[in-house]
Amino acid sequence: MVASPPCHEVQIVSVGGGRRENSQTVLLHYWAGPAEGTGGEWHLAVKFVIGLRYQEVGSVKIEQGRKQLGVALLDIDICGPSIPKIMGLEGEQVHQSGSGWSPVYVEDNLGVMSVGFLLSSPDDAVIWRGPKKNGMIKQFLRDVDWGDVDYLLVDTPPGTSDEHLSVVQYLAAAHIDGAVIITTPQEISLQDVRKEINFCHKVKLPIIGVVENMSGFVCPKCKKESQIFPPTSGGAEAMCQDLKIPLLGKVPLDPHIGKSCDKGQSFFVEAPDSPATLGYRSIIQKIQEFCRLHQSKEETSSVPKAC
Repeated sequence: MVASPPCHEVQIVSVGGGRRENSQTVLLHYWAGPAEGTGGEWHLAVKFVIGLRYQEVGSVKIEQGRKQLGVALLDIDICGPSIPKIMGLEGEQVHQSGSGWSPVYVEDNLGVMSVGFLLSSPDDAVIWRGPKKNGMIKQFLRDVDWGDVDYLLVDTPPGTSDEHLSVVQYLAAAHIDGAVIITTPQEISLQDVRKEINFCHKVKLPIIGVVENMSGFVCPKCKKESQIFPPTSGGAEAMCQDLKIPLLGKVPLDPHIGKSCDKGQSFFVEAPDSPATLGYRSIIQKIQEFCRLHQSKEETSSVPKAC
């Protein structure tokens, strides 16, 4: 999800630190539908989805590198915090300062916060009920000193439950720019994604668009495309047309994505010419365009009208 200036509901007056005047907040909802077949395929699907979110964060910086945008990634997948490993930050810890918790930095302008940094081992299970999850999310939003931030990207787990309700409620006054919803082509995934879209409508959360992940496989040798997960009901494209929401793009399967995630490396650097990289860049550009337009509308609506 993407949101703008610094305050949150439930007495959270501001996001820690000095978010810039025109900062954006994007909520990255994803629902990786079960891959047909074995549990191993499902695990790989999750890796691809997390890889997509990582590249979105990285690409914001790459596309606007000359301006050195400040980017923050908040991982609210409390029970499955994979972001530290994917970002190459395993073993890092959160430090306390006079202004609050300091996020872990990949680079000077890319900060990350995750419950994974608070665990003694990456294998530790987080066995929390809703209220404790909500308290942790509130603390992440209230007590983390993000510094100067242009984009705050919130990574959510699949679903429409505690984490989603909490972050939408706490960020209500921050004017979230919108949510990006990620799916796979098969109908079993799209059924769940329609619930996520319905959730966004009910809580009045703007939808930036949908990304179809694992959308075909392009052979690196013969360049022929194969449909590993056939879109039996038309895939995300048909669903978006039916529900009248934007399709941001399609990202094909690429084994390098999973490898990059496991190693904590940038897929953009490892496979710059991959069709998936080109897909990522196009999607990022559309998200940025949406945010700029949304920010412009917010500024226009806040200008007092002449009598």
